[in-house]
Amino acid sequence: MDISKLVEQIKDNNPMSAEDIEEFIDLVAKHKIDQTQIEAWLKAVHEYGISNDETTTLTSAMMRSGIVFEWGDSHPLIVDKHSTGGVGDKMSIPLAPALAACGLKVPMLSGRGLGHTGGTVDKLEAIPGFNTSQSPKNMQKIIANIGCCIAAQNATIAPADGILYAIRDVSDTVDSIPLICASIISKKAAENPKSLVLDVKCGRAAFMKTEEDARLLAEAMVNTAIGLGISTKAQLTRMDHPIGRMIGNSLEIIESVELMQGKGPLDSEDIIALQGGSLLKMAGVSIDDSEGEEMIRNALKSGAALNKFRQMCVAQGVDEVVAKQLCERPSEVLPLASQVTTLTTDVGGWVADLNALNMAEITRRLGAGRFMISDDIDAGVGLALHCEIGMELHPGQAWVSVYHNGNLSTEDSKLLENSISLSSEKVVKLERHIDTIG
Repeated sequence: MDISKLVEQIKDNNPMSAEDIEEFIDLVAKHKIDQTQIEAWLKAVHEYGISNDETTTLTSAMMRSGIVFEWGDSHPLIVDKHSTGGVGDKMSIPLAPALAACGLKVPMLSGRGLGHTGGTVDKLEAIPGFNTSQSPKNMQKIIANIGCCIAAQNATIAPADGILYAIRDVSDTVDSIPLICASIISKKAAENPKSLVLDVKCGRAAFMKTEEDARLLAEAMVNTAIGLGISTKAQLTRMDHPIGRMIGNSLEIIESVELMQGKGPLDSEDIIALQGGSLLKMAGVSIDDSEGEEMIRNALKSGAALNKFRQMCVAQGVDEVVAKQLCERPSEVLPLASQVTTLTTDVGGWVADLNALNMAEITRRLGAGRFMISDDIDAGVGLALHCEIGMELHPGQAWVSVYHNGNLSTEDSKLLENSISLSSEKVVKLERHIDTIG
């Protein structure tokens, strides 16, 4: 195949044929194209862009480079969600069991932490015995028996994406909307869901910093997924402040359990209900989004979601006694750091800002995230917030507890102190949800 011809077509805004795109991806997946040629193609796409139709064809070819799940009669009930990554974003962990409790089937392939954002797989692996390495066959069995399974992406799913992603990382072509879109949707499409909700975040702690960029990505992903026959909505949400009150792997599992005990932070519950309500409506289980949201809230408060979560944990390797204890007293099961340092405010006022990016970088340096792919995760470190935007604090009141092993550095302490801003006047908290596309 003449890759240089494809590159010239992209540069000349001359659409590539579907056959050429499919052959290119097939050769990539079979390791039959040199990295330098792949880099040239990626750089051309990054600089000049490709059309919506080309992006859909590219995504379809990447999806079909590996296994595509088959669901038979269950297909109308197969749903999933994807988040572009946030700080304190543990929504998938209670959402999947809540959806299963409402009668849907959720085969959720998730990732590990990326940069400053935490990964669902890393969080679940804080649970003793939880096995995120599930074959497609095992996932389908768990889905049939329980209704939800959260597993790590593996080489059988869209393998061409894994190759392209690694080369994008070293060729400075990560921030291309067609390439981001194809990467995300190809993996989700391989699950073969009937309905999909995308949480596309914008703000200082998001991959997309501006609402305009987030909207462009959301529209591209919605168009591509719909082009592949998946009913899809994208919800634009703000990512300037942490979601909920826990940041860090074990701590976020604790908060997830609290949400499924019906006593978690309201802002987290609202996002779960927003995502789940849309999926229930799209799957035809609820009359509208509002009824779907109420069904999700009831699943969280009634214990139905927690029961599904316990069953999922056992099905994915957790001892039954440990799973029961996890659902009752999670802090007794999960690894937590040996030291806790609590910071207090010097002055009083209303919380006007909590810098999610600063907090994410601190927890990453403490060991909750990776700087290199070979880095080990310390599941027990993180931050536990005692406040939220709009809350009034008094002088000397605790606002955050740091879970750490070893000494807390002066640099981290200073950065954390600069992560909260107080106002002398009452502060109105903005809704996270900005808009829905699709």
